[in-house]
Amino acid sequence: MLTVRFWGVRGSIPSPGANTVIYGGNTSCLEIRADERLLIIDIGSGAHPLGEWLVENDLKKYGKIKADIFITHTHWDHVMGFPMFTPIYLSGTELNITGSASVESTSLQSVIENQLSSQYWPVQASNLAAVIKYNQIRETTLDLGGGLSISSKFLNHPDLCLGYKVSFQGKSIATVYDHEPFSDNAENEKLKQFIKGADIVIHDAQYTQEEYVSHKGWGHCSYDHVLKFTEGLGINRLVLFHHEPSRKDKDLERIEKSYSDKINPKIIMAKEALTLTA
Repeated sequence: MLTVRFWGVRGSIPSPGANTVIYGGNTSCLEIRADERLLIIDIGSGAHPLGEWLVENDLKKYGKIKADIFITHTHWDHVMGFPMFTPIYLSGTELNITGSASVESTSLQSVIENQLSSQYWPVQASNLAAVIKYNQIRETTLDLGGGLSISSKFLNHPDLCLGYKVSFQGKSIATVYDHEPFSDNAENEKLKQFIKGADIVIHDAQYTQEEYVSHKGWGHCSYDHVLKFTEGLGINRLVLFHHEPSRKDKDLERIEKSYSDKINPKIIMAKEALTLTA
């Protein structure tokens, strides 16, 4: 069985408060399970509640926490939860962290672990109890064993960013964030082929079309583009993700109802604690 659970769905900055209690205010963090195998995509501020949950569940069930973590890119909203991810402080934890550094001249490891330097955090990376391995990639397909694989695809973002597709037992979950339309149609077609036929696609949808016009080049999509782009690709469920931090619950509810009623009932607005099975 292939499932995804959302622990953080916001873009740019955490947005806690009375106006975000329904959809959530944490930045991006996804928990994917291929049977009992644990994959995590991005470790934004949503990694903190995920880590607490893993301590209460996986640690008790398996005696240790073991995960493959995949980083889309190293902008802070996608990695800021690492210092508060409780498993890194526990002996026996095994983490494989794979992804791209947004600036290729810098290593993935240094970007993540520099958050635990004395200027920012009281515990240094050298003092962590977990065993952590890093693997810096570009576009590739990795065989994770047991019929589980993950592929990566370049997205259109101001700095290097990867989309992912997790495949297991004939099912697949794809992520397309942070991303905006390529100016090159050939690249748009490559991305379509990458996500075509996926059971679940989790796609950047930070802006309305009016907002996108004034934010073009920032690396994020409009709702209208996502719906048009994914049309006819045989996607079972489309999840709109990476919500604008100022977007209130009432606004997201209105947008979700508008699109799902008028266009496609399989369109879902990402919210924390939502769990989907591919």
